[in-house]
Amino acid sequence: MPDRQALVLIPARMAATRFPGKPLADIGGEPMIVHVWRRAVAASVGRVAVATDSNEIAEAVRAAGGEAVMTASTHENGTSRIDEAATILDPGEEFDMIVNVQGDLPTIAPEAIRAALGPLSDPAVDISTIAAIIEREEEKTDPNVVKVVGSEIAPGRLRALYFTRATAPSGKGPLYHHIGLYAFRRSALSRYVALPPSPLEKRERLEQLRALEAGMRIDVAIVDDVPLGVDTEADLERAREILAR
Repeated sequence: MPDRQALVLIPARMAATRFPGKPLADIGGEPMIVHVWRRAVAASVGRVAVATDSNEIAEAVRAAGGEAVMTASTHENGTSRIDEAATILDPGEEFDMIVNVQGDLPTIAPEAIRAALGPLSDPAVDISTIAAIIEREEEKTDPNVVKVVGSEIAPGRLRALYFTRATAPSGKGPLYHHIGLYAFRRSALSRYVALPPSPLEKRERLEQLRALEAGMRIDVAIVDDVPLGVDTEADLERAREILAR
């Protein structure tokens, strides 16, 4: 992992289309966003803050002892929200790595957050992320399971060539489930948010393709498990069961 510590930002908003109010959903007596914040803190890679446009979310995080920063309500995605938050919290750009941890991953392992920073030890890498080998057959053809296609450049590490909802690559060999947690070099984040949506991004509905189409390098660290992403009430119940164990 790079020597310098990172600024870890967790974007969260109340107006999610599929699950309004999701960040404050109760899991074991605490809001989901607090569970994510605690796991990000446990990763011990740097300063952690929740970036939100909701006073309710900010108050919940602060009540748990966390840091929250208010951002605009006009952001189209979490990446642009964390870019604004980084500018507010670190105007002098003391942090050269910005980590984006999705606020709906209450079971994310702190080790996975640490793993995402590993590829940035190579100065040629602009953005790093994580993935896990797909074990369940049904996930190989599920368009909701995003696959990363990459070249292995070291044990447990890929250079990303493409991301897709299709089953790819074909032939024998592992398929990798992409996990939407990113570590950006500060300059790469600034460049990314200034880019317009790209053709393949719009076609696949995958924002990371914008970076690849612009010639940015994304490396992938392979981790053991895929954290549960909470998008529905059923997912929330699963998260409650997992975290109650």
